[in-house]
Amino acid sequence: QVLLVESGGGLVQPGGSLRLTCKAPRAIFSVFAPKTMAWYRQAPGKQRELVATISRGGGTDYADSVKGRFTISRDNSRKTAYLQMNNLEVEDTAVYYCHMESTDSWGQGTQVTVAS
Repeated sequence: QVLLVESGGGLVQPGGSLRLTCKAPRAIFSVFAPKTMAWYRQAPGKQRELVATISRGGGTDYADSVKGRFTISRDNSRKTAYLQMNNLEVEDTAVYYCHMESTDSWGQGTQVTVAS
């Protein structure tokens, strides 16, 4: 299991932006780089849902609800994945989790609250 640490959540008004960061501080490059990284979110009373993924080669995929607003990226040299969230909506309020696919590695979650 790989330690993943998220940061960057907070309170923002509708239309605002946040950038989430997921670091794997103890992973070595050869462990992090080949893995697909993903961001999930879980709103109160709802199931955890997949938000975005980025493959080892940089290919990306997004949930329909965030397409055109969110951008996932990665920096393998820093063993870090990012989620840039623009034009945030109230419905984006959730705890956001970083996940290393094909492993049991999850971050602790970071709260994103969109409210006026």
